[in-house]
Amino acid sequence: MPDQQRTPWDEDAYLRRVRAACFVCETLAGNPEYHHHVLYRDDATVVFLPRWPWLAGHVLVAPVRHLERVVGDFPVDDYLRLHRVLHATGLALERELPTERLYVLSLGSQQGNRHVHWHLVPLPPGVPYEEQQLAALGTERGWLDVPAEEQADLADRLGSRLAGLLAD
Repeated sequence: MPDQQRTPWDEDAYLRRVRAACFVCETLAGNPEYHHHVLYRDDATVVFLPRWPWLAGHVLVAPVRHLERVVGDFPVDDYLRLHRVLHATGLALERELPTERLYVLSLGSQQGNRHVHWHLVPLPPGVPYEEQQLAALGTERGWLDVPAEEQADLADRLGSRLAGLLAD
């Protein structure tokens, strides 16, 4: 994996945070303790860069409404609408950043991070196979320490690409 500034993962702080409040709902409410760089929002979906990315360009896509089950809480039309945004977000990422493989996964639990969301994580080209897949996403590596101004710039660029894709 290319050399990047990383910060060790603090498991205890993470567990306290994800059990204290819904990070998606708090982000949408404008709580500064849960600030994330939003690159797109409509009445049903929000797309943002997480504060603790695994890799450069790591993006989260979530419904605006607090839903907890990945498929069971969605009427099919709402699910497909959200996944249209997810698809366009993936295209925006692949067009903005060199990407060997785009990982798309939903994580969370009824015990923390209950608000359903999808992670889109672009794996850069040239990463040795042993450092790809779950190894690229492991907390033992820590999180990528990206300055806020770089995250804001990336959010602007991705947001512009995404708006263009969704307008088509």
